Amino acid sequence: MKTHLLLDDNDPQTELSTLNLGPTHPATHGVFQNVLQLDGERIVSGVSTIGYIHRAFEKIAEHRPFYQITPLTDRMNYCSSPINNMGWHMTVEKLLGIQTPKRVDYMRIIIMELARIADHLICNSVLGVDTGATAGFFYVMEYREAIYEIYEEICGSRLTTNIGRIGGFERNFNHIAFAKLRKFLKDFPPVLKEFEALLTRNRIFIDRTRDVAAVTPEDALSYSWSGPILRATGVDYDVRAMEPYCSYGDLEFEVPVGSNGDVYNRFLVRNAEMWQSLRMIEQSLAKIEKEPSDIFHADVPEFYLPPKEEVYNNMEALIYHFKIVMGEIDTPRTEVYHAVEGGNGELGFYLVNDGGRSPYRLHFRRPSFINYSMYAPMSRGMLLSDAIINMSSLNIIAGELDA
Repeated sequence: MKTHLLLDDNDPQTELSTLNLGPTHPATHGVFQNVLQLDGERIVSGVSTIGYIHRAFEKIAEHRPFYQITPLTDRMNYCSSPINNMGWHMTVEKLLGIQTPKRVDYMRIIIMELARIADHLICNSVLGVDTGATAGFFYVMEYREAIYEIYEEICGSRLTTNIGRIGGFERNFNHIAFAKLRKFLKDFPPVLKEFEALLTRNRIFIDRTRDVAAVTPEDALSYSWSGPILRATGVDYDVRAMEPYCSYGDLEFEVPVGSNGDVYNRFLVRNAEMWQSLRMIEQSLAKIEKEPSDIFHADVPEFYLPPKEEVYNNMEALIYHFKIVMGEIDTPRTEVYHAVEGGNGELGFYLVNDGGRSPYRLHFRRPSFINYSMYAPMSRGMLLSDAIINMSSLNIIAGELDA
């Protein structure tokens, strides 16, 4: 009679293995950690931990004047930092009751939609890399570079842009910026179409992403998801459409939605949003041409920092500069909340003001922080390889997670 090996309770074949996914692993796309319990390659349970890149932006902001908080917002979602900049400026303008000219609004829309394209390009091309398709990533990075060159022309920076000021922009867009923008609008659509063709109907990509990490609209809403990953579930919530700001209400655009909320749908929604962003930029460009070409900020000298050359040569500008920098201008004692549609969803700024030169309390609603809260629960029962793809599709940015 053949004898068989008897396995006791401590047999390694029955024990779960622990895997630290992150905090410094390329697959995590940022500095955060997931402690996973694995049965073979299948995830039994997981715990997400954050805090590795925490920089206390909210507390630092409470000790800075309003106009010096913009660089802090750059460093949250650095893939689309101009959206953060504009969102902060609009929050302060809402507090101060500043109405910006139409031309400023359209200039802001151009900047924000360029940033959205750059953000979605990163996310979707890296999703391709995580499924083994590296070519798309190298192909589209050239056009993210083209967007950065437009930023550079407008503000002198590329990644952490610090674009604009409270009330508008530091300077007008020059003709080189407009020329680069028009070249981008001409060159990029064929490339985007080719990038879509490379992956959208690619059998390997479809098999790796379809029905992976599918989320129902009810679950997504219960976790307060927003942005492309919410819209991929079929919910058509977009801040630009639901609560138009910055003259988005003047533009015609659609809100792309998915059907079953899986990784493949998230990819499709982001691609469709890039087409809509191009559409909005073209409309904004056409509207700018009908506005006075020399207007690039609101006429609010008590809040808009004057150019340095005026400070040195104009007494009135010197006085306003001194009063703004020293915080000697009264501000309303109230609280405001303003939200914009960021690259990853609703990016909100809750500002409590006590009349001083700095916020009494400031809180950022960071979509990555909220979207990430569902990662561990939704990974249970998933294969490890699918969990990596899932993380790519959520586009979690550590700077926005831990602000």
